[in-house]
Amino acid sequence: MYKISLKRFSTLSALTVSLLCISQAQAQQAPTADQVVGALEKLSGVTPGERRNHIIGICVKGTFVGSKQAQAYSRSALFSGANIPVVGRFSLAGGNPKAPDSAKSPRGLALQFALPGNSIHHITMLNVPVFSAATPQTFYDAAMSNMPDPATGKPDPEKQKAFRETHPDAKPLGEFMAKNNPPASYANSDFFSIHTFKFINQKNETTLVKWQFVPEDGVKRLTDAEMASAPARFLDEDLMAKASKGPIRWKMMVTIGEPGDEQTNPTVYWPAERKKIEAGVLTLTSATLQKGADCEKINFDPLVMSDGVSPTADPVLNFRSAAYASSFGKRISGQ
Repeated sequence: MYKISLKRFSTLSALTVSLLCISQAQAQQAPTADQVVGALEKLSGVTPGERRNHIIGICVKGTFVGSKQAQAYSRSALFSGANIPVVGRFSLAGGNPKAPDSAKSPRGLALQFALPGNSIHHITMLNVPVFSAATPQTFYDAAMSNMPDPATGKPDPEKQKAFRETHPDAKPLGEFMAKNNPPASYANSDFFSIHTFKFINQKNETTLVKWQFVPEDGVKRLTDAEMASAPARFLDEDLMAKASKGPIRWKMMVTIGEPGDEQTNPTVYWPAERKKIEAGVLTLTSATLQKGADCEKINFDPLVMSDGVSPTADPVLNFRSAAYASSFGKRISGQ
Protein backbone atom coordinates (compact mmCIF):
# COMPACT_ATOMS: atom_id res chain seq x y z
CA MET A 1 0.00 0.00 0.00
CA TYR A 2 2.79 2.35 0.89
CA LYS A 3 4.57 1.68 -2.40
CA ILE A 4 1.43 2.40 -4.42
CA SER A 5 0.83 5.70 -2.62
CA LEU A 6 4.42 6.75 -3.09
CA LYS A 7 4.28 5.99 -6.78
CA ARG A 8 1.11 7.99 -7.16
CA PHE A 9 2.60 10.89 -5.24
CA SER A 10 5.73 10.76 -7.39
CA THR A 11 3.75 10.80 -10.59
CA LEU A 12 1.51 13.70 -9.59
CA SER A 13 4.02 15.83 -7.72
CA ALA A 14 7.47 15.20 -9.23
CA LEU A 15 7.56 18.61 -10.89
CA THR A 16 6.44 20.43 -7.73
CA VAL A 17 8.97 18.64 -5.54
CA SER A 18 11.74 19.19 -8.08
CA LEU A 19 11.04 22.91 -8.32
CA LEU A 20 10.86 23.20 -4.53
CA CYS A 21 14.22 21.46 -4.09
CA ILE A 22 15.84 23.61 -6.75
CA SER A 23 14.36 26.76 -5.22
CA GLN A 24 15.57 25.85 -1.71
CA ALA A 25 19.07 25.02 -2.95
CA GLN A 26 19.30 28.21 -4.97
CA ALA A 27 17.98 30.31 -2.08
CA GLN A 28 21.05 29.29 -0.08
CA GLN A 29 23.44 30.64 -2.70
CA ALA A 30 22.76 33.00 -5.60
CA PRO A 31 23.95 31.83 -9.02
CA THR A 32 27.41 32.80 -10.16
CA ALA A 33 28.13 34.52 -13.46
CA ASP A 34 29.55 31.26 -14.83
CA GLN A 35 26.40 29.39 -13.83
CA VAL A 36 24.18 31.91 -15.58
CA VAL A 37 26.31 31.84 -18.72
CA GLY A 38 26.30 28.05 -18.53
CA ALA A 39 22.50 28.05 -18.37
CA LEU A 40 22.35 30.24 -21.48
CA GLU A 41 24.69 27.81 -23.22
CA LYS A 42 22.43 24.88 -22.36
CA LEU A 43 19.37 26.82 -23.45
CA SER A 44 20.59 27.91 -26.88
CA GLY A 45 23.70 25.87 -27.53
CA VAL A 46 27.22 27.16 -28.07
CA THR A 47 28.60 28.71 -31.24
CA PRO A 48 32.39 28.77 -30.63
CA GLY A 49 33.87 32.24 -30.60
CA GLU A 50 30.47 33.95 -30.42
CA ARG A 51 28.48 35.71 -27.72
CA ARG A 52 26.37 33.57 -25.39
CA ASN A 53 23.57 36.14 -25.41
CA HIS A 54 22.63 38.69 -28.08
CA ILE A 55 24.54 36.53 -30.56
CA ILE A 56 22.93 38.12 -33.62
CA GLY A 57 24.09 41.69 -34.19
CA ILE A 58 25.28 44.39 -36.55
CA CYS A 59 28.07 46.94 -36.06
CA VAL A 60 27.65 50.69 -36.38
CA LYS A 61 29.79 53.83 -36.16
CA GLY A 62 29.04 57.47 -35.60
CA THR A 63 29.34 60.31 -33.12
CA PHE A 64 27.68 61.63 -29.99
CA VAL A 65 27.35 65.29 -28.98
CA GLY A 66 26.30 66.01 -25.40
CA SER A 67 24.22 69.00 -24.35
CA LYS A 68 24.85 71.87 -21.95
CA GLN A 69 21.68 70.90 -20.09
CA ALA A 70 23.30 67.65 -19.04
CA GLN A 71 26.41 69.44 -17.71
CA ALA A 72 24.35 70.73 -14.79
CA TYR A 73 23.91 67.14 -13.63
CA SER A 74 27.08 65.34 -14.77
CA ARG A 75 30.72 66.35 -15.20
CA SER A 76 31.31 63.43 -17.58
CA ALA A 77 33.22 64.20 -20.76
CA LEU A 78 30.24 62.65 -22.55
CA PHE A 79 28.48 65.98 -22.18
CA SER A 80 31.35 68.31 -23.13
CA GLY A 81 29.64 69.32 -26.37
CA ALA A 82 32.45 67.87 -28.47
CA ASN A 83 31.99 65.28 -31.21
CA ILE A 84 32.70 61.97 -29.52
CA PRO A 85 33.46 58.96 -31.76
CA VAL A 86 31.16 55.99 -31.16
CA VAL A 87 31.33 52.30 -32.05
CA GLY A 88 28.10 50.42 -31.41
CA ARG A 89 26.20 47.22 -31.91
CA PHE A 90 22.50 46.49 -32.40
CA SER A 91 21.42 42.98 -31.47
CA LEU A 92 18.68 40.46 -30.76
CA ALA A 93 18.37 38.94 -27.29
CA GLY A 94 19.18 35.25 -27.00
CA GLY A 95 21.90 32.85 -28.02
CA ASN A 96 20.21 31.18 -30.99
CA PRO A 97 22.09 32.19 -34.18
CA LYS A 98 19.08 31.20 -36.27
CA ALA A 99 16.50 33.32 -34.44
CA PRO A 100 14.56 35.47 -36.93
CA ASP A 101 14.57 39.27 -36.73
CA SER A 102 10.80 39.11 -36.20
CA ALA A 103 11.18 37.16 -32.95
CA LYS A 104 9.20 38.67 -30.08
CA SER A 105 12.21 39.31 -27.87
CA PRO A 106 14.09 42.45 -26.76
CA ARG A 107 16.57 44.28 -29.03
CA GLY A 108 19.81 45.68 -27.70
CA LEU A 109 21.96 48.72 -28.42
CA ALA A 110 25.47 48.82 -26.96
CA LEU A 111 27.69 51.87 -27.42
CA GLN A 112 31.37 52.55 -26.78
CA PHE A 113 32.36 56.23 -26.59
CA ALA A 114 36.01 57.21 -27.23
CA LEU A 115 36.68 60.00 -24.73
CA PRO A 116 39.75 62.24 -24.42
CA GLY A 117 42.81 60.73 -22.74
CA ASN A 118 42.24 57.30 -24.30
CA SER A 119 39.39 56.58 -21.91
CA ILE A 120 36.14 54.94 -22.89
CA HIS A 121 32.55 54.91 -21.69
CA HIS A 122 29.96 52.21 -22.30
CA ILE A 123 26.18 52.41 -22.50
CA THR A 124 24.21 49.18 -22.93
CA MET A 125 20.46 49.39 -23.49
CA LEU A 126 17.36 47.43 -24.44
CA ASN A 127 14.31 48.52 -26.42
CA VAL A 128 12.06 47.77 -23.44
CA PRO A 129 11.52 50.09 -20.45
CA VAL A 130 11.97 47.44 -17.74
CA PHE A 131 14.12 44.35 -17.30
CA SER A 132 12.97 40.74 -17.01
CA ALA A 133 14.33 40.19 -13.51
CA ALA A 134 14.92 42.07 -10.27
CA THR A 135 17.73 39.70 -9.28
CA PRO A 136 20.23 37.40 -11.01
CA GLN A 137 18.35 34.49 -9.42
CA THR A 138 15.19 35.28 -11.37
CA PHE A 139 17.16 35.56 -14.61
CA TYR A 140 18.75 32.17 -13.94
CA ASP A 141 15.43 30.59 -13.00
CA ALA A 142 13.87 31.91 -16.20
CA ALA A 143 16.56 30.24 -18.29
CA MET A 144 16.11 26.96 -16.42
CA SER A 145 12.33 27.04 -16.82
CA ASN A 146 12.70 27.43 -20.59
CA MET A 147 15.04 24.46 -21.07
CA PRO A 148 13.76 22.12 -23.79
CA ASP A 149 12.22 18.88 -22.57
CA PRO A 150 14.28 15.96 -24.02
CA ALA A 151 11.06 14.15 -24.91
CA THR A 152 9.51 17.00 -26.91
CA GLY A 153 12.38 19.32 -27.78
CA LYS A 154 10.26 22.18 -26.41
CA PRO A 155 10.02 23.93 -23.03
CA ASP A 156 7.74 22.29 -20.47
CA PRO A 157 4.62 24.51 -20.11
CA GLU A 158 4.23 23.43 -16.48
CA LYS A 159 7.74 24.57 -15.60
CA GLN A 160 7.13 27.88 -17.35
CA LYS A 161 3.86 28.31 -15.47
CA ALA A 162 5.55 27.50 -12.16
CA PHE A 163 8.23 30.09 -12.90
CA ARG A 164 5.67 32.83 -13.62
CA GLU A 165 3.74 32.03 -10.46
CA THR A 166 6.82 32.20 -8.25
CA HIS A 167 8.59 35.15 -9.87
CA PRO A 168 6.32 38.21 -9.97
CA ASP A 169 9.28 40.43 -10.87
CA ALA A 170 9.17 38.94 -14.38
CA LYS A 171 5.60 40.15 -14.91
CA PRO A 172 6.17 43.82 -15.93
CA LEU A 173 8.33 42.93 -18.94
CA GLY A 174 5.99 40.10 -19.90
CA GLU A 175 3.08 42.52 -19.96
CA PHE A 176 5.02 45.03 -22.06
CA MET A 177 6.12 42.41 -24.57
CA ALA A 178 2.56 41.11 -24.91
CA LYS A 179 1.31 44.57 -25.89
CA ASN A 180 4.20 45.68 -28.12
CA ASN A 181 5.42 44.01 -31.30
CA PRO A 182 9.13 44.16 -32.25
CA PRO A 183 10.44 47.26 -34.08
CA ALA A 184 10.09 47.55 -37.84
CA SER A 185 13.66 48.86 -37.98
CA TYR A 186 16.53 49.46 -35.58
CA ALA A 187 16.35 53.05 -36.83
CA ASN A 188 12.75 53.21 -35.58
CA SER A 189 13.32 51.75 -32.14
CA ASP A 190 13.85 53.54 -28.88
CA PHE A 191 16.28 52.15 -26.31
CA PHE A 192 16.25 52.39 -22.51
CA SER A 193 18.92 52.38 -19.83
CA ILE A 194 16.75 49.88 -17.90
CA HIS A 195 18.79 50.50 -14.77
CA THR A 196 19.05 53.60 -12.61
CA PHE A 197 22.39 55.41 -12.66
CA LYS A 198 23.95 58.31 -10.78
CA PHE A 199 25.06 61.55 -12.41
CA ILE A 200 27.64 63.54 -10.43
CA ASN A 201 28.31 67.19 -11.32
CA GLN A 202 31.22 69.55 -10.69
CA LYS A 203 29.86 70.31 -7.20
CA ASN A 204 29.81 66.58 -6.35
CA GLU A 205 26.02 66.68 -6.29
CA THR A 206 24.43 63.33 -7.16
CA THR A 207 21.25 62.88 -9.19
CA LEU A 208 19.46 59.61 -9.89
CA VAL A 209 18.77 59.21 -13.61
CA LYS A 210 17.42 56.90 -16.26
CA TRP A 211 17.61 57.55 -19.98
CA GLN A 212 15.96 56.73 -23.26
CA PHE A 213 17.38 57.10 -26.78
CA VAL A 214 14.49 58.28 -28.96
CA PRO A 215 14.74 57.83 -32.76
CA GLU A 216 14.48 61.00 -34.83
CA ASP A 217 12.25 59.17 -37.32
CA GLY A 218 9.86 57.94 -34.61
CA VAL A 219 9.08 54.54 -33.10
CA LYS A 220 7.53 52.10 -35.56
CA ARG A 221 6.54 48.50 -34.81
CA LEU A 222 5.81 45.50 -36.99
CA THR A 223 2.20 44.57 -37.57
CA ASP A 224 1.18 40.96 -36.89
CA ALA A 225 1.11 40.35 -40.66
CA GLU A 226 4.61 41.79 -41.07
CA MET A 227 5.92 39.62 -38.24
CA ALA A 228 4.66 36.54 -40.07
CA SER A 229 6.15 37.46 -43.45
CA ALA A 230 9.36 39.37 -42.61
CA PRO A 231 12.67 38.01 -43.97
CA ALA A 232 14.95 36.38 -41.41
CA ARG A 233 17.62 39.14 -41.45
CA PHE A 234 15.63 42.20 -42.45
CA LEU A 235 16.88 44.33 -39.55
CA ASP A 236 20.52 44.22 -40.67
CA GLU A 237 19.69 44.81 -44.33
CA ASP A 238 17.34 47.67 -43.48
CA LEU A 239 19.87 49.44 -41.24
CA MET A 240 22.69 49.14 -43.76
CA ALA A 241 20.44 50.54 -46.48
CA LYS A 242 19.32 53.46 -44.31
CA ALA A 243 22.86 54.30 -43.19
CA SER A 244 24.06 54.33 -46.80
CA LYS A 245 21.52 57.05 -47.60
CA GLY A 246 22.34 59.39 -44.72
CA PRO A 247 22.83 59.82 -40.96
CA ILE A 248 20.44 58.14 -38.48
CA ARG A 249 19.83 60.00 -35.23
CA TRP A 250 18.52 59.46 -31.70
CA LYS A 251 18.02 62.01 -28.93
CA MET A 252 19.27 60.99 -25.50
CA MET A 253 16.46 61.93 -23.11
CA VAL A 254 17.42 61.74 -19.43
CA THR A 255 14.76 61.34 -16.75
CA ILE A 256 15.62 63.11 -13.49
CA GLY A 257 14.83 61.02 -10.44
CA GLU A 258 13.46 62.22 -7.13
CA PRO A 259 14.07 61.03 -3.55
CA GLY A 260 12.25 57.76 -3.00
CA ASP A 261 12.32 56.65 -6.64
CA GLU A 262 13.27 53.00 -7.04
CA GLN A 263 16.95 52.68 -7.87
CA THR A 264 17.92 49.02 -7.36
CA ASN A 265 15.03 47.16 -9.03
CA PRO A 266 15.07 47.39 -12.86
CA THR A 267 11.58 45.88 -13.16
CA VAL A 268 9.92 48.93 -11.58
CA TYR A 269 8.70 51.91 -13.62
CA TRP A 270 9.35 55.46 -12.47
CA PRO A 271 6.39 57.88 -12.37
CA ALA A 272 5.64 59.21 -15.86
CA GLU A 273 5.62 62.84 -14.70
CA ARG A 274 9.33 62.94 -13.82
CA LYS A 275 11.34 65.80 -15.37
CA LYS A 276 13.18 65.01 -18.61
CA ILE A 277 16.07 66.81 -20.31
CA GLU A 278 17.72 66.35 -23.69
CA ALA A 279 21.26 65.20 -22.87
CA GLY A 280 22.65 64.81 -26.38
CA VAL A 281 22.29 63.43 -29.89
CA LEU A 282 23.62 60.14 -31.23
CA THR A 283 24.33 60.16 -34.98
CA LEU A 284 25.15 56.91 -36.76
CA THR A 285 26.73 57.14 -40.20
CA SER A 286 27.64 53.55 -41.08
CA ALA A 287 26.38 50.02 -40.48
CA THR A 288 28.27 46.83 -41.37
CA LEU A 289 27.89 43.10 -40.75
CA GLN A 290 29.59 42.28 -37.47
CA LYS A 291 32.02 39.58 -38.64
CA GLY A 292 35.45 41.20 -38.55
CA ALA A 293 34.03 44.66 -37.80
CA ASP A 294 35.14 46.87 -34.90
CA CYS A 295 32.24 46.02 -32.57
CA GLU A 296 32.65 42.26 -32.83
CA LYS A 297 35.37 41.86 -30.21
CA ILE A 298 34.24 44.60 -27.83
CA ASN A 299 32.99 43.51 -24.42
CA PHE A 300 30.34 46.16 -23.80
CA ASP A 301 30.65 46.01 -20.02
CA PRO A 302 27.94 48.32 -18.60
CA LEU A 303 30.12 49.26 -15.63
CA VAL A 304 32.79 50.90 -17.81
CA MET A 305 31.95 54.54 -17.11
CA SER A 306 33.62 57.92 -17.16
CA ASP A 307 33.97 60.21 -14.16
CA GLY A 308 30.58 61.83 -13.57
CA VAL A 309 28.50 58.69 -14.09
CA SER A 310 28.26 55.90 -11.51
CA PRO A 311 26.23 52.73 -10.97
CA THR A 312 23.66 52.21 -8.26
CA ALA A 313 23.55 49.08 -6.08
CA ASP A 314 21.19 47.41 -8.56
CA PRO A 315 22.13 43.70 -8.25
CA VAL A 316 21.32 42.94 -11.90
CA LEU A 317 23.41 45.84 -13.22
CA ASN A 318 26.40 44.77 -11.18
CA PHE A 319 25.92 41.10 -12.08
CA ARG A 320 25.82 41.91 -15.79
CA SER A 321 29.45 43.03 -15.66
CA ALA A 322 30.59 39.66 -14.28
CA ALA A 323 28.40 37.71 -16.72
CA TYR A 324 29.70 39.73 -19.68
CA ALA A 325 33.26 39.02 -18.56
CA SER A 326 32.56 35.29 -18.34
CA SER A 327 31.02 35.19 -21.81
CA PHE A 328 33.78 37.40 -23.24
CA GLY A 329 36.53 35.22 -21.85
CA LYS A 330 35.02 32.14 -23.47
CA ARG A 331 34.39 33.60 -26.89
CA ILE A 332 37.71 35.46 -27.14
CA SER A 333 39.51 32.14 -26.52
CA GLY A 334 37.49 30.48 -29.25
CA GLN A 335 35.22 28.45 -26.98
